[in-house]
Amino acid sequence: MNRNIMFALAGGLAAGFLAGYVVGGSGAKDAATPSAASPAAGVVLPAPSLGGGMAPGAAGAAAPGQIPPGMGLPNAEMQARIIQLEGIVKAEPKNHDAWVGLGNDYFDSHQPQKAVDAYGKALALKPDDPDILTDQGVMYRQLRQFDKALANFQKAGKINPAHVPSLFNIGIVYAGDLNKPDEAAKAFNKVLVLAPNSEQATQARQLLAQLNKGGAPR
Repeated sequence: MNRNIMFALAGGLAAGFLAGYVVGGSGAKDAATPSAASPAAGVVLPAPSLGGGMAPGAAGAAAPGQIPPGMGLPNAEMQARIIQLEGIVKAEPKNHDAWVGLGNDYFDSHQPQKAVDAYGKALALKPDDPDILTDQGVMYRQLRQFDKALANFQKAGKINPAHVPSLFNIGIVYAGDLNKPDEAAKAFNKVLVLAPNSEQATQARQLLAQLNKGGAPR
C-alpha cells in the first residue's frame, strides 16, 4: 500500500460523507501500517483503516500532534529505524534521503508534527518534490492546519500539473475541511480528466455524486 493512500483512509474526512478518503504523494509503504500515501502513491482505497475514517476534527479523533484513537506506537523494528535515522541526520544534516525516510517513519508511526519537520528538512534540500510536498500536506491536515495542507497540495500541482494525488487531496480539503464544495468539485473533475481510470477517479466520482446531491462534510 502507499503511505499517501492509506492515510486518507485513516485520516479520513468524516463518518459518512467522504469517510476514509485521502491520498498521498509518493513512496510505497507497509500495508500493515496505518497510514496513508507514502511518497509515491496515487491510489485511493475505500474506508476503514487508520483512524476509523474520522476526519481530523471529528468526534473521537486525536488532538493535533496526538496519535489517533486505536493506533499504536511504532513497533520495535520501526522504532529502531527511527533511532538510526535520527542519528544519521544528526551526523549528516544534509542527507536528503535520510530526512525523507525519517519523515516517512514519523508519518507511519502517527507523529505528524515530527513528520512535518522532517519533510521540511528534506524540502529545504530539494524543494520541488511534489511527492514529499503531498506527504507533508497530509501531515499538516492531520494537525488540522488545513491552509498549510492546501498550500502544499497546490504547490505540488504547480510543479507537476499531472500530479493526481495532490489534486485529489485539494478536493478532499475543500470538501471535508474548508466547506467549499464548488472548489472541491473543480478538483475532482480535474482528476477525472487527468486519470479517468485511476483509483482516485473512482473515488472522485463517488464524492462528486455526494456533492451533487447536496452532501456536505459532517
